[in-house]
Amino acid sequence: MNISTGLLSHYWLWGGWIVYLVSLVVIVRRIPWSVILRERGIQHLLFGSAVVLILLWQLRAGVTDYLTIYFLGLTTLTLMFGWDLAVLVGSVVMLVMTLLGIESWQMLPVNLVCSVLIPAGVSILILRIVEAKLPKNFFVYMFLCAFAGAGVAVGVSGLSMALILWMDGIYPWSKSIMIMPSTCP
Repeated sequence: MNISTGLLSHYWLWGGWIVYLVSLVVIVRRIPWSVILRERGIQHLLFGSAVVLILLWQLRAGVTDYLTIYFLGLTTLTLMFGWDLAVLVGSVVMLVMTLLGIESWQMLPVNLVCSVLIPAGVSILILRIVEAKLPKNFFVYMFLCAFAGAGVAVGVSGLSMALILWMDGIYPWSKSIMIMPSTCP
């Protein structure tokens, strides 16, 4: 889900850049580059995932005048590759969407934080909690990490966007909170 161009103040845009770039530095330092460069299968899987995510993110629907939603897909990437590679692939996909003109350059930092960093972080947090507290079972993994995890990730992503719209004075809280439930799958 992304916010339209020209809505947010410069504080949110600069704050988004700071949060995203700090996260990107941590991610780039953690990724096992030697394994990725050595293993062709992983390279093909990452590239194929990026292509599928680009196609999924083009299926967008409008919630309100300024807010659009799309299929997330980031929970799947997080469960497949881990948080750092999911954020890297999601960032590349968001950059491609921006280069294609589907998303705006001005809103790129907020979109990266709310549509890539937050959903991937929520998904990995749910995975870690399920792994620590529940027995290792395929159905527990599928229902709690994949299905419920994706729903919670989309909900938290939508709530973060609604909070930004409310805190910047674009929508009153009554309208901002009405946006959020319609973003859940």
